[in-house]
Amino acid sequence: MIIKVLGPGCTSCVALERAVREAVDVLGLDASVQKVEDYPTIMGYGVMSTPALVVDEQVIFSGRVPRAAQLHETLARLAS
Repeated sequence: MIIKVLGPGCTSCVALERAVREAVDVLGLDASVQKVEDYPTIMGYGVMSTPALVVDEQVIFSGRVPRAAQLHETLARLAS
């Protein structure tokens, strides 16, 4: 599983990256977490507001940091 956190480094982007890394650890997922700050790459995903979460090249969340429970549930579902 390849997880990408899209965002320029704002407070919300940092919070999403931290939450994703914690969720991956807690769930024991075999996943790679990447931070993408390059605007052309972010725009290539069709994302108009950050932070955004991309899992295996599919945009899952955009423009917000999901609650921890929602993030855990989503990542667990996508991993199975």
